[in-house]
Amino acid sequence: MAFNFGGAATNPASLAGPGFGTTTTAAAPAGFGGFGTTTTGGLFGNTQNKGFGFSSGLGTGTTAAAGFGTGLGTTLGGGFGGFNIQPQQQQQGSFFGQQAQAPAQSNQLVHTANALSAPTLLGDERDAILAKWNQLQAFWGTGKGYFNNQLPPVDFTQENPFCRFKAVGYSCIPGSKDEDGLVVLAFNKKEADVRSQQQQLVESLHKVLGGNQTLTVNVEGVKALPDDQTEVVIYVVERSPNGTSKRIPATTLYNYVEQANTKAQLTQLAVFMSVTRTELSPAQLKQLLANAPAGVDPIIWEQAKVDNPDADKLIPVPMVGFKELLRRLKIQDQMTKQHQSRVDIISNDISELQKNQATTVAKIAQYKRKLMDLSHRVLQVLIKQEIQRKSGYAIQVDEEHLRVQLDTIQCELNAPTQFKGRLNELMSQIRMQNHFGAVRAEERYSVDGDLLREIRQHLKQQQEGLSQLISVIKDDVEDIKLIEHGLLDRLG
Repeated sequence: MAFNFGGAATNPASLAGPGFGTTTTAAAPAGFGGFGTTTTGGLFGNTQNKGFGFSSGLGTGTTAAAGFGTGLGTTLGGGFGGFNIQPQQQQQGSFFGQQAQAPAQSNQLVHTANALSAPTLLGDERDAILAKWNQLQAFWGTGKGYFNNQLPPVDFTQENPFCRFKAVGYSCIPGSKDEDGLVVLAFNKKEADVRSQQQQLVESLHKVLGGNQTLTVNVEGVKALPDDQTEVVIYVVERSPNGTSKRIPATTLYNYVEQANTKAQLTQLAVFMSVTRTELSPAQLKQLLANAPAGVDPIIWEQAKVDNPDADKLIPVPMVGFKELLRRLKIQDQMTKQHQSRVDIISNDISELQKNQATTVAKIAQYKRKLMDLSHRVLQVLIKQEIQRKSGYAIQVDEEHLRVQLDTIQCELNAPTQFKGRLNELMSQIRMQNHFGAVRAEERYSVDGDLLREIRQHLKQQQEGLSQLISVIKDDVEDIKLIEHGLLDRLG
């Protein structure tokens, strides 16, 4: 069973106060005094949860099967988890909170209203303080409301319409049919222990179901629950002497496991709860949604039906008290962990598939190269075989035509302006680009600033030396010219 947690819709016209839901019933002004103490248990103690949750009374039927495997389909029971929608009269304290006696319910409402608005216990101004104290207890959903000396106090439970600690969530509607025979058994064992002892568990369940050789117990699935508990979905197959087989209906199997002696044996196997997993008929679903659960305001219930994100797959369920909220939170965390583990498994599978794909692609490329080499070898073998076969024969006409075509193709390839010339030109450009790229890569250097100043100083000194040398050479040239003029004068 999947759990989808959802918030409750609020009513603007309701009473102000803390909690997860609101009601539309009017009450006296809020506030409380320090009037006395109650004799009840803790915040959620001594109360009964009548909502549709996983409670200890889930899925109890109205009749018990006389014997397993006999009278199939003659008993009533099962339903949507804990929703047992009986076709006959409702029992008092059912999941829908309908009372069997209308006058008793009316008196309860009158007594509650008197305790919250107009108690007459003390007959003075302290009754107003008592009314505020009763209001506080009603908001918390625990305690007793004293209002009259002649009448017993009102027990405030979490199902009273004034309790603030309520919300509405959504759960998945089972899609299995009664013919599928799926029954859920909840074990007080860890998932690892249940999986390791699954075969022994099947044998033990077969013995509990009577040990009939025509019956076979099968496990549909195993799933972990919070608090080291495990959910096991089973079904039973009955084989007839003529060789045919069919599944035991879920309602029949559920009614059998709910018998007192069978339930005691299952308790010894650490089974603390059993429910059916069957879909609801349209009439049952309509009946379930038509009436608000006990303690839930009808306006909030109608709003929850309107806010249902997927009315075909989800159904609103009340959450009354912190224990129920904590239970659903734990289940939500458990489902999140299971989803994360499944995502991790899928991620690992994808990584493995990617590795296999890369290996396969490399092998395909290798096989392609190998195929090409083998094709060339086969072609060489065929050429040599054909040469040997044609040895001693003159060249035939078709062979001459083929030789002419090959020569023509070779000439086209070797032409300067055709394919071979263009290919050589492209190869030259590629070499030049590679050469220029290498040169540019070699020219990329950097010089330190101090070294650059030293080089500049050295070049400056070299320039000055060259200037001095040039001036010396010029002076020498002038002297040589004077000597030449003197010699010419003497000779003349």
